[in-house]
Order: sequence, then structure tokens, then C-alpha cells
Amino acid sequence: MRIVLDTNVLISALIGHGKPRRLLIRLFREHESVSSRQMLAELEDVLSRRKFGLTRSRVDEFLGILVKRFIVSEVEKIPEVISEDPDDDVVLATALAGGADYIVTGDGHLLGLREYQGIRIVRVGEMLKAL
Repeated sequence: MRIVLDTNVLISALIGHGKPRRLLIRLFREHESVSSRQMLAELEDVLSRRKFGLTRSRVDEFLGILVKRFIVSEVEKIPEVISEDPDDDVVLATALAGGADYIVTGDGHLLGLREYQGIRIVRVGEMLKAL
């Protein structure tokens, strides 16, 4: 099974100890996770914000782990699906390019779709139950 974890899930996995972290660890062990250069760049940008209080080395270490363990897909075309937040379209494009079965997110715009071109869009808890 191939799964895209949205930026909000990855941030929660890094800074928290709850379901997002459990999901990430489980995916590392049992499934394939997909990302893209665009999503990793967004993650780096967000994690570098002062409000998270993370050192540059911790951000780099986390990104390094993800790059080693994730399939990093090439996203060439980004569909225009979510007019309220076009940045969410990168997540959809990444899932399509990487042949993902699921997108896991806490983002309301994405969750509102429920499915996109055969890719299910679920919350962390739903994904944990599905596994």
C-alpha cells in the first residue's frame, strides 16, 4: 500500500507522540510512503518557523530520514482542484504521481473530497484502523 502523509501529519509526527507518530513508524515498517520535492520543500519551510522551536539540524535530520524512506515522486502537473487553498493541490498531484492508495491529512479541504481519482483521503485515526 502506498500512502501520502500531508505536511500537517508529518509535523505532528515529529513534534508529538500520538497517533501521527505511531502511523509514521508503522508506515516505515510495513508500507510505502510517497512524497514529492514540492511537499518536502513545504515541510522544510514550515518546520523552520520559529514557533516550532526546532534547530536546523533537527529539521535536516528529519528531512533526511524521510528522503531515505519515502518514494519521492516527480510532480510535473498540478491540477486545479481546491480553489480555496491551491497549495493542497500539490498533495493531490503527489498522490497521483506516486500511485498512492491513500492521502492522510487533517486538512479540511482535502478531507472534504473524501476521494480523488480513486485515492482515498482519510484522517490519521482512520488510516491506523485501515492498517
